[in-house]
Amino acid sequence: MTGAPLWIKDPLAILAEDAARGVVVQDGRIMECVAAGATPATPGAAVFEAGAHVVIPGLINTHHHFYQTLTRSSPAARDRELFGWLGALYPIWARLTSVALESAVTVAMAELLLSGCTTTTDHHYVFPAGLEDAIDIEVAVARRLGLRAVFTRGSMNLSQRDGGLPPDAVVQDEDTILAESARLIEAHHDSGPHAQIQIALAPCSPFTVTKSLMRATADLAATRGVRLHTHLAETRDETAFCLARFNCRPLDYLEEVGWLHLGVWLAHGVHFAADEIARLARAGVCVTHCACSNQVLGSGHCPVCDMEAAGVRVGLGVDGSASNNASNLIQEVRAAFLLQRHRYGVARVSHLDALRWATEGSAACIGRPELGRIAPGAAADLALYRLDDDLRFAGAQDPLAALVLCGAHRADRVMVGGRWVVEDGAIPGLDVPALIARQSAEAARLHG
Repeated sequence: MTGAPLWIKDPLAILAEDAARGVVVQDGRIMECVAAGATPATPGAAVFEAGAHVVIPGLINTHHHFYQTLTRSSPAARDRELFGWLGALYPIWARLTSVALESAVTVAMAELLLSGCTTTTDHHYVFPAGLEDAIDIEVAVARRLGLRAVFTRGSMNLSQRDGGLPPDAVVQDEDTILAESARLIEAHHDSGPHAQIQIALAPCSPFTVTKSLMRATADLAATRGVRLHTHLAETRDETAFCLARFNCRPLDYLEEVGWLHLGVWLAHGVHFAADEIARLARAGVCVTHCACSNQVLGSGHCPVCDMEAAGVRVGLGVDGSASNNASNLIQEVRAAFLLQRHRYGVARVSHLDALRWATEGSAACIGRPELGRIAPGAAADLALYRLDDDLRFAGAQDPLAALVLCGAHRADRVMVGGRWVVEDGAIPGLDVPALIARQSAEAARLHG
């Protein structure tokens, strides 16, 4: 049995070729693009009048830490660089509970959805005692809200007593990590096209995991057919740590542990040298640019245009809310646009580049070619924005450019797999005031 087709008709603007009159969606997919002067070939389509809307592919967030929505603007971590910032927050995160995490995850996913995000990743790597089911909690929330997600099972096993950065309370042993990783793949990973839930494996960073765990995780990922993710080349402190502990730079370390290959995407990529960028391209490794987080922590910024020129696919990520302090992906698009234009100039960076990073580029990071584009056969994942109800757009002449240049903040409608999950700027059935109150109470408890 098939669902009825829907014609998203005559949009104000649309980020697609030959679709001036919109698109027809059915059974979770885009059936056709309707060119100027044409009508749908698909018979019997219902109509959604999109004349007030700018339509783009659903945005894809390729790096986040949902639990960190509980520690936004935390005084303990304010005005610190990465290592000091982590040191201040680890003891707070060690007090996470299942109730607090469920709240944090709901907040993060809701904020992403309302910004126009249809697919997200999350890198959860903090597992204090009693929170072993963290990823299962995340999966349940994603199914409830209707968001696509790639949950990366993070891990840390190199604690302070072993020369790492995290305290003992938030690390696990290698056997536990690998067993839980295998369980989650078996329980939740859907390898089929248009999957809603997937699992990837994500040891946290060179300064929080052992070489043994990195190698064993790569082997498990290859055996189970899932992708790999980690932080790399985020700060100069990380480079110094790798040189001191491993006698090599971070990318050399990555290659040594068997991670320099297709199916790997890296968060940040701020401090790669030119020859290292070429190595990434040859290996097919993708990189997530986290513009806001890198600026807040003073880490530098990813050389996106140099990477793309070399053949590296680049996506966008909002990163953890404790560093970004937000989970708004359309705002991240603008931040990336401004940061990269500042670096490379007007001739090399346009608003279309920034939108591409958050759509097609991000889809490449997670290995999902059916996402991030509006074309027949692609997933019916769409974000629709109004420009007529916000002063920031008053007088805008180019609707697509206005989303980036004028700073779009909130989508009016969001569709995932052909189903509306945001309507009239709200998530149906979600009691936002109650969620805010619960999140505020849990955040206050964590900070003691």
